[in-house]
Amino acid sequence: MTLQTADIVTLLVYLVLLLAMGLWFARKNTSTEEYFVGGRRFRGWVIGLSLVGTSISSITFLAYPADAFKTAWLRYLPNLSLPLAVLIAAFVFLPFFRRGGLISAYEYLEGRYGPSIRVYGAIAFMVAQLARLAMILWLLSLLIQQVTGLEPATAIVLGGVFVGLYTVLGGIDAVIWTDVLQTLILLVGGLICIGIIIQMLPGGLEQILAVADRHDKLAFAAKRNGELDPVGWNLSLSAKTGTMMLLIGMTNWLTEYSSNQNTVQRYCAAASIREARRGMLVVVLASLPIWAFYMFLGTALFVFFTEFPVPEVTAMLSGERKAEHVLPWFITHHLPPGVAGLVIAAALAAAMSSLDSSLNSVTTVSIVDIYRRHLRPGRDDRHYLRAARAMAVVVTALMIGGAFWLENADTRTLQDTSTILVSLLSGGLLGLYLLGFFTRRGDARAAWCGIALTMAFTAWTVLADKGLVPEALSVPFDLYYTGLIGNLVMFGVGYAAGLLWPRRRPLEQGYSLA
Repeated sequence: MTLQTADIVTLLVYLVLLLAMGLWFARKNTSTEEYFVGGRRFRGWVIGLSLVGTSISSITFLAYPADAFKTAWLRYLPNLSLPLAVLIAAFVFLPFFRRGGLISAYEYLEGRYGPSIRVYGAIAFMVAQLARLAMILWLLSLLIQQVTGLEPATAIVLGGVFVGLYTVLGGIDAVIWTDVLQTLILLVGGLICIGIIIQMLPGGLEQILAVADRHDKLAFAAKRNGELDPVGWNLSLSAKTGTMMLLIGMTNWLTEYSSNQNTVQRYCAAASIREARRGMLVVVLASLPIWAFYMFLGTALFVFFTEFPVPEVTAMLSGERKAEHVLPWFITHHLPPGVAGLVIAAALAAAMSSLDSSLNSVTTVSIVDIYRRHLRPGRDDRHYLRAARAMAVVVTALMIGGAFWLENADTRTLQDTSTILVSLLSGGLLGLYLLGFFTRRGDARAAWCGIALTMAFTAWTVLADKGLVPEALSVPFDLYYTGLIGNLVMFGVGYAAGLLWPRRRPLEQGYSLA
């Protein structure tokens, strides 16, 4: 596609605005307190929209429509666990992170278990986030390639360097305020796409609903042998059932709101615990309808290309091409000049709002939990501020390298791949935090027992999935459940080890509800 002048102007205005925000907030970043938590002065609605922007990434803008386009709505189910998970987090988890001026989620682990467990939590988070960063940047590069015709390598480098630039300069202030802007642009872009699809289809919205219903595209169904098969609601470890998907969602969201630095850093940046809770309410009220909207956009794209088929999109349905290309294809071939630029800006916003948040959080954890705590303690604050900016550059480079790997990888739809990665890389952190929040059992010895067995369990599932273990040792459950079971292993083993080895020192007040 050759962009029209109006599209180019729209995109340039958007990109210049982001860069200007990074430069503006760079002037305020004279301390790590400002760079990491923005002086702890943000209102709830700002925190909420920022969290929405962080969670609604290009996985939402590109992978959710791709999944609904190719299959159905099964992978929306885990999101329905969000309200209960946020309610628990707001009144149980949040107070632990608002005490004592914490910056990192893993400072709690040191007070509860000891410094070695804090390091483990920080490293587990960084590994998972680097995988997520690579995935989102790769998705962003797909759109850049589609729009500009650039080679994949060039698209990946340009996208990564730009996001890294304003994040390195502006710190958490730039991240939060650009996330608010990007969330609003994301909504506008999606609404434009669905509006044009409805306008171009002969039967409009009624045609979308009728064709989707005829093909079971609105069902909670999994694709088996080329056909959509509605899921059951029984408890099962060998099949994707509705109940199990809800349990997976609860596990993932509790992990997100108990041990994910992206979220906990927003808790710490809020002006008060009340403002933090208001932000969490905004997340629930905004995220669920937005996710549903983008799933419906994928369904609408299926109906659109059923009515107006083209070989390139047919190849996406058959699996010959990656389904994540479907929305970029529609944007670049069916949106009028001027409008395409705004929607492309929305797609860029979807990716950047997650990339900048994760990049900033990985930087924060690496400095606060590793560098300042263990490698270079006792330096002045200006030293750590310089180190933070340098580390943000390193994380940007790692993100770009990971996206190069994904470009050459053979994956299923990216939402499917994302769910598996979260399960494999979460490291049992939820189980570790729940053991801390709800019991007084265990110190570092008990925690390391849980960690060791959880890591062994996770390694077994990975090796079995690759066919590297004997048939007798094959995994008897779906990989989707690795995270759920791993957290149970962590909690159970840690609690049992705590009974075997009582704490050497009494637990200080404020680290457990028990």
